[in-house]
Amino acid sequence: MHIHFIAVGGSAMHNLAIALHKKGYRVSGSDDEIFEPSRSRLAKYGLLPLQNGWDKKRITPDVDAVILGMHARSDNPELLEAQHRGVKIFSYPEFLFEQTKDKKRIVIGGSHGKTTITSMIMHVLKSSNILFDYMVGAQLDGFETMVGLENDSQIAVFEGDEYLSSPTDRRPKFHLYHPHIAVISGIAWDHINVFPTFDNYVEQFAIFARMIEPGGKLFYYKNDDELQKIAGNITQAATFEYDTQPHVISGGRTFLCNGENPTPLKIFGEHNLQNISAAKMVCTELGISDMQFFNSMRNFSGAAHRLEILAENEWTAVFRDFAHSPSKLQATAKAVKKQFPQRKLVACMELHTFSSLKKDFLPLYKNSMEDTDAAFVYFNPHTVEHKKLEPVSSQLIYESFGKPGLVVTTDSETLFEKLKRMEWQNANLLMMSSGNFDGRDLPALAAEIVVQDLFENRVSG
Repeated sequence: MHIHFIAVGGSAMHNLAIALHKKGYRVSGSDDEIFEPSRSRLAKYGLLPLQNGWDKKRITPDVDAVILGMHARSDNPELLEAQHRGVKIFSYPEFLFEQTKDKKRIVIGGSHGKTTITSMIMHVLKSSNILFDYMVGAQLDGFETMVGLENDSQIAVFEGDEYLSSPTDRRPKFHLYHPHIAVISGIAWDHINVFPTFDNYVEQFAIFARMIEPGGKLFYYKNDDELQKIAGNITQAATFEYDTQPHVISGGRTFLCNGENPTPLKIFGEHNLQNISAAKMVCTELGISDMQFFNSMRNFSGAAHRLEILAENEWTAVFRDFAHSPSKLQATAKAVKKQFPQRKLVACMELHTFSSLKKDFLPLYKNSMEDTDAAFVYFNPHTVEHKKLEPVSSQLIYESFGKPGLVVTTDSETLFEKLKRMEWQNANLLMMSSGNFDGRDLPALAAEIVVQDLFENRVSG
């Protein structure tokens, strides 16, 4: 079977292309731009298009189906040619369902935590030698790709994103999966370019819950008022609430309370402890014993860019996190401060998404950096212009965050130089963004800060 990918360079798209290639499909693709790491990964499997751009001649008579990426436009010449020829067109979530319609599907939704919960379940299943299909929105240790499809698996674990499926399919992705087991981690308004009101956004999760297969199960975070309402209206599936996993923090490390032998973790933070509770409920449902689960969690180091330690020494640590919405920003800062209460916390946040740069949304960031000792917010005016948004000022951002002493800047180079010159003894740095601070090398910054701090401490000692 020949599958052609339009916009093959996307994060999920190129991973799905590789997964189908490894499963034995004939795969081709196109895109107008392909960046790393997609480029190298596609090239490794001989799937990199010979040239960038669109060409309707790629839709040859032997193309059996097209998978359309969100990056493509509705007037894409290859899409129009496929429609003209009557070729079956899928969005990638639609195709994932097609591949797993006879399997037990576990789908993890929520405004925050869905990548981490999915990653935890995948980590435990792999540690338990259970074969499964998967799709997750971040790179994980032990998994070459972010999508995996097997002929002999009976289980599929999907991260359930609420964003749109494709330019021609305006349904949220997680509406297409029809899970047997579903998780919703919490609801905090996001993607306001697509869901213009909070009620409209919440309704997408209610629809997702109603799409759980009859006799299925929904696990949800108990302290979310909207989830309580959604769970109360579900009739075709059983509902179960979860809370923060019992734990203790000692010496800058978190331990799960598990009988007489506490389980040490590589990760921390209240949200992660809630994520562990959700993952444990799913794994128990899949036949994983408590002992198997806790033993597996000892070695779970997290998903890429989710409270990821870039560099550390005895006195300081530099973290990178995907946090960009107000609730994620607040939870991440609180987690680092609680884990290291004796250290100063310096936090840098990049406003990068459509929602975060919209004037009407900015006031929602009020008090989101209250747990920081020093705070910086960076934004690029060209990004605002590119997204065709109304210009925002540094003063408006300062007033919206309501953080005394907050530094707002549009110069990432100056920001990074300032960070390098700061005193880092007994201090942590938290870098938060869904972007990359205009291509700045965060691991290099972290290494320089940690090495410099180590040298200064040894000299002073």
